[in-house]
Amino acid sequence: LDVGGGTGDIAFGVLAKAACNVTVCDINVEMLAVGRDRGMDRGLLGGPFWTCGNAEQLPVPDETIDVYVTAFCLRNVTHLPTALQEARRVLKPCGHFLCLEFSTVALPLFSRIYDLYSFHVLPVLGQIVAGDRGSYQYLADSIRRFPKQAAFAKLITDAGLEQVRYQNVGGGIAAIHSAWRL
Repeated sequence: LDVGGGTGDIAFGVLAKAACNVTVCDINVEMLAVGRDRGMDRGLLGGPFWTCGNAEQLPVPDETIDVYVTAFCLRNVTHLPTALQEARRVLKPCGHFLCLEFSTVALPLFSRIYDLYSFHVLPVLGQIVAGDRGSYQYLADSIRRFPKQAAFAKLITDAGLEQVRYQNVGGGIAAIHSAWRL
């Protein structure tokens, strides 16, 4: 299950490496349409499967998913603990939870440079390139509001998942959190 993966990027990557069923669940119908079109352009007519749904109320039966994956989605949900409880609910016993999300830069000097870029340069570039400063300001703000790596790991544990670990990517610009439903 690829939660928040409307454009299909993660699902297409999984299908390129493994013979499995992948369902993409996204709250945004327009993003799902983009993903479906991209899948058809790639000749992927037998999957992934596309469904509209909310990460906080997944349209998936209990204990039916082997792997729950999400990338750059959970920082946008309204109730993060609810979304994590939903992840646990849909995972089968021994199911794997994987989350790639923007995070907190671990290197102090790089952190200051990244903050300068995120809050001052990125919104200006968004205005110049896309004519949309607000969306790029939201991106920077949503990244800063998201829990730091250890705090997010605790939320995952609190939701009932176990063996929670994380690995920083790019010095902490992003982090991959991994957990299991045991």
